[in-house]
Amino acid sequence: MQLDFATLTPLETYRWLASTVTPRPIAWVSTLAKDGVSNLAPFSFFQVISDEPPTLLVNVGAHDDGSLKDTLRNVQDTGELVIQLVSAAQATAMNASAAKLAHGVSEFEHCGIATVPASQVKPPRVAGAAVAFECALAEVQPYPRDNPNCYLIFARVLLAHIDDQILDGHGRVDPQKLDLIGRLGGSRYCTTRDRFDMARPS
Repeated sequence: MQLDFATLTPLETYRWLASTVTPRPIAWVSTLAKDGVSNLAPFSFFQVISDEPPTLLVNVGAHDDGSLKDTLRNVQDTGELVIQLVSAAQATAMNASAAKLAHGVSEFEHCGIATVPASQVKPPRVAGAAVAFECALAEVQPYPRDNPNCYLIFARVLLAHIDDQILDGHGRVDPQKLDLIGRLGGSRYCTTRDRFDMARPS
């Protein structure tokens, strides 16, 4: 089978890419609007792209009508965000926060998701998240530049909160205890519980 992407609709393109480039980690992003309303939304086009400076990349698509999502607007207005990783225990809450709500409605309040204060930025953290990165906006790049349908948020990590309960005896992250979920195609997800080790060739 071969796919000529020049012949595919945007929806077909998304479905093929999203169902093959898997599993994808999920960025559960919390932000604040200028008026102080909190926002929380998950994004599965997400990755670490640099360790010096420590930088995460979140791809935020535009709404179908081309308008900007609250996450992007808030980040552009305030320059701050918190990126949480999603554990299996938080999967239902994460999914609930993906609902399309009216502008100005907080997903934290609507979904009953508890918060804790961040240390260096104003957006709240998700209570109970095993890993949370407090970030400052480095830059936003529209893509494609001439007619953007998504926006790449480059988020510089200022501070990380790591739950001590996910660490092993050597102070390193134990994947079994971290127990994250990843996005597959459609409505499917996976966990990081099943794994294997391979030594890199010298």
